Amino acid sequence: MPKTRYNTNPSDLRAHPMQYMVIESFKPGKTDKVYARFNEKGRMLPDGLYYIDSWLTSDRNTCYQLMSTDNPSLFDAWIAKWEDLADFEIVELIESPTKAAQQGSAPDALMGNA
Repeated sequence: MPKTRYNTNPSDLRAHPMQYMVIESFKPGKTDKVYARFNEKGRMLPDGLYYIDSWLTSDRNTCYQLMSTDNPSLFDAWIAKWEDLADFEIVELIESPTKAAQQGSAPDALMGNA
C-alpha cells in the first residue's frame, strides 16, 4: 500500500491546529501483525483525526507518527483498534519558541524575556 501522508485534503489541517506526536511501540513479536493489519485495513482513523507523517526506528519496533486533531478524545477510538498489537504514548505538541519568534508571535516568557 503506498504511503498516504493525509487521510484528507492537507488544507483541511488548518482547521485542526493541534498536533500530536504518537509514539507507537509494537508489542514483542507483533510487528509483522501490525503491518498485516495496516495492509488489510489501513490506518483506521476516525473522522477528525489526521495522519501527517511518520518515522520508524531502524529495528522496526517503534513508530513515531505526527497527527493532528481538534478533538484528542478521537485517539481513544483509534487506539482501541490497535492496542492488541502496540502500546501508545500521545504527546501534545506546541510551536517552538524559535518558530514563534520568526513569525513574531512568541510570548516573552518563552523567549526568556519575562
